[in-house]
Amino acid sequence: MAAEFVRGFQSYSESDKQWRARKEFLLQNLERFQGENEMDKLLALSMVWANHVFMGCRYSDELLERVQSMAEGIEVEDAPHFTTRDEIMKRNQ
Repeated sequence: MAAEFVRGFQSYSESDKQWRARKEFLLQNLERFQGENEMDKLLALSMVWANHVFMGCRYSDELLERVQSMAEGIEVEDAPHFTTRDEIMKRNQ
């Protein structure tokens, strides 16, 4: 039943791989986000996590720690690896 409920939150632009991972994130945390406006919070956190994993977006350390702990145990196959400018500069020194 929960899987059917979250199906409606798939973004048009998400690949199947991205959606499978974000759906798992939503299902894993759904019970903790009950009540008014709580689903909106969970959806926002799921997008933060997906954007970080799949597009390399950066957020505050506090926010990343929160979503990474919420995603504990979720395996993403072939997740891209992003190199920051600082990492490139360190290698070239």
